[in-house]
Parts: sequence; C-alpha cells; structure tokens
Amino acid sequence: MILPQSTSVSRPRRSGRFVSQLTKNTMAIVLAGGRGQRLQQLTTNRAKPATPFGGKYRIIDFSLSNCVNSGIRQILVLTQYKAHSLIQHIQRGWGYLRGELGEFVQLVPAQQKRGEAWYQGTADAVYQNLDIIQAHGPELVLVLAGDHVYKMDYGPMIAFHVEHQADITVGMVQVPLALASEFGIASVDQDQRIVGFSEKPQHADPMPGSTDHALASMGIYLFSPEYLEERLSRDARDDTSAHDFGRNIIPAALSGGDRVYAYPFQTVETQAQSYWRDVGTVDAFYQANMELIFVSPELNLYDSNWPIWTYQEQVPCAKFVLDEEGRRGTAINSMVAGGCIVSGATVRESLLFVNVTVDEQSDIFRSVLLPDVQVGRACRIRNAVVDDGCVIPPGTVIGEDPVADARRFHVTDNGVVLVTVDMLKGLRHGNGA
Repeated sequence: MILPQSTSVSRPRRSGRFVSQLTKNTMAIVLAGGRGQRLQQLTTNRAKPATPFGGKYRIIDFSLSNCVNSGIRQILVLTQYKAHSLIQHIQRGWGYLRGELGEFVQLVPAQQKRGEAWYQGTADAVYQNLDIIQAHGPELVLVLAGDHVYKMDYGPMIAFHVEHQADITVGMVQVPLALASEFGIASVDQDQRIVGFSEKPQHADPMPGSTDHALASMGIYLFSPEYLEERLSRDARDDTSAHDFGRNIIPAALSGGDRVYAYPFQTVETQAQSYWRDVGTVDAFYQANMELIFVSPELNLYDSNWPIWTYQEQVPCAKFVLDEEGRRGTAINSMVAGGCIVSGATVRESLLFVNVTVDEQSDIFRSVLLPDVQVGRACRIRNAVVDDGCVIPPGTVIGEDPVADARRFHVTDNGVVLVTVDMLKGLRHGNGA
C-alpha cells in the first residue's frame, strides 16, 4: 500500500467536523450516470441523481454539498444516462467554486474511451477517467454514489482510512436483514476490517452485536490514487468481470489479502446510526419526502451548520389566497416551496415543490407534488407523487380508487400513485380511462 505524503489530521471540533490538509487534497468522483429503473417513470427523462427532492433540491445536491461542506473542493461528476437536466442543474447551481484556487465541480460525460461501449459498470466508469484523476494529483480519491440522500462529513472517514493504513475504506450503514438482498453486505472483524463481502445476497449474516441488522455498503469508497489505478487496471483486463466496485473490486481485494475496512456511518458525538436513504423506488422516494414534514425529521434541512446547496430559481414567496367557507387557501403540517399559489384549496401533510399551483376547492393529502404542477379546480389527490409539469384537469380524483388508479397511473405495492405527464396525455387521448 502507498500512503499519501501528508497524513496529519486535526481532531473534530465541537460540531464533529474535521478540518485537514488530507481532506483538501482529496478528489471526489461522483457517479451520476444511473438510470434508476426502480423509480419507474420518474426517471424516463432524467437520471436518478437529477430527480427533484425535498421541495427545492435534486438528489445529487446531497453528495455535492457533503463534499463542499467537508472541505473537498475537487469534484468530478461522471454522467451517462439522459444527463441533460443533470448537466443543466450543475452548470446553473454549482459553478461558484474558484477555478484559480484549484476548486471545481466538473462534469465528465461518458466518452467511450475503451471502444464503442459506454460505461460497463461503476468501476469501469472511474477506470475510463483515470487520466483526469492523475492530472490533478490528489492524495486520496473518494468515490461516491450521486443518488443517495444523507448528510455526512467525509473528514472522519478520511482520518479513519489513514489511521488504519487501509487500501480501501467502504462507508457502511446498518440495514435490517430483511432488506439485505438490496445492498452489498460486509462481514467484519472486531477491528472493522472486512473479511467477507457479497453483493445483494439472498441470505446475509447479521453484523457483530446484532441479530437482525447487517452492514450494508453506502456506495462510498476511499482509495489512494496509486492503489485505485492498480486495482482498476487489473479489473479492466478481466473479460469475465462486471467491472463493478461491489461485485468485483472489493471481493478481488479481499481475495488478494488487501486491507479493506468498513467505516460505520455514525454520529460522531453519540455513535448512533446516522440518516441515510437509498430513494431507489417510488415508495422509498415518497416516504423520504414525506418524512420531511414531520415536526422533527431525522434529515434536518434547517441546519445552518451543514447547508444543502443547490440551484435556486428566482421565484416569489408562496401565497395562500381566499378566505371564505369552502374556498380558503391553507396548508397544514406541510412544506410549501417558493412560487406556489394555494388558491381557496386545502393542502394537508404534503410537500409542494417550486411553482406548484392548486386551484380552489381542491384537497391535497399526504402527497408530493414536484415542480410546476398545476392542480385544477375541485380535485382530490391522496397518497400520490405527481411528476413535474403535470397539469391535473378539474375534478380529477387520485388515490381513492386503486382499480381506477391502476388503469390510469402507476400504483406501487404500498398504494402510492405515481402520476406523470405522459400518463395524463394518455388520458386525454382516451387510453386507460
């Protein structure tokens, strides 16, 4: 293993945040090319990291904000699948870093450097961009998934990596055993060294000290650039490999006796499991958004010490108009973003993104309305995710009749109704009515 030249780290301040030269000399590689097929029609026209979240953000804003807040200011964003809206968002909202100081959020499109094929896996995506990494000469390389929602200071993980003289450090969270088949699962010894790793196993062993939870990969990997190049080059020569970090790189490193460690994602002060969500299904996306309207949600978006940065469209304040019986604009136990107009309608336990309008006598309950949705007069919407740009005709009822909803829209196993522009076009054309 080749250690970086500078290995000194400072201790966490009261906030728990690390400030270190190593962090400043770490480059982040954000994998943002995923299709997100389990999100159904929400990713028909956008990559999963570009999906709106939390009223005003995109999912990728969380990984990027974590980097900037941690002091990591050299960031490559690798794109591939339907990247236009993602590219547009990053160009608009993430161009404020100072290039003359060596800071950047740089978009890197798939360039077919290995022939006519696009990226063949997560490891291949990084392998095809090793020349860019090498040109900047970072001391460490942090590989991140751009499609998870969480707030994390990467400084303590970097310190952990150096102190344990690790070849690879993998960020880990605890997940119920019942969900282990959806993640990469690690077995560890008493020193947090990984002794076994399986990608989406049908049967997983519980983590030490637990009977019902396993350690799951967050899709966060830390390497020295020299070790990363060596491992990825070896993997690239293997025609049988899927060229994936979880399926191939980590197991190969373990087989070779390399030092692979699990870094538990916990609150520095309390050692409690920190908030992390893989919003990879419509149900998970819906639930994670709905959690934000709780009185004290786990994900605190009002934390000025760890802001989530994003591109903010210039819009006026939200407005609630009319004050007559049956025509009163109100929002109760809800989050309403700027540019919204609730006109003589009722919004309860819901999240309205930017520029949503709800016309009079309509009732919105436990629903997530993405940007630029227009809800007509006298509509009732329950337990729904309405995609951006949807225009809901007057009198439409959603979320009350599962059979009728299934004919018109997508209904999840948990009864959440997904509504998109194309589905509404089908109704206008007489399909699925």
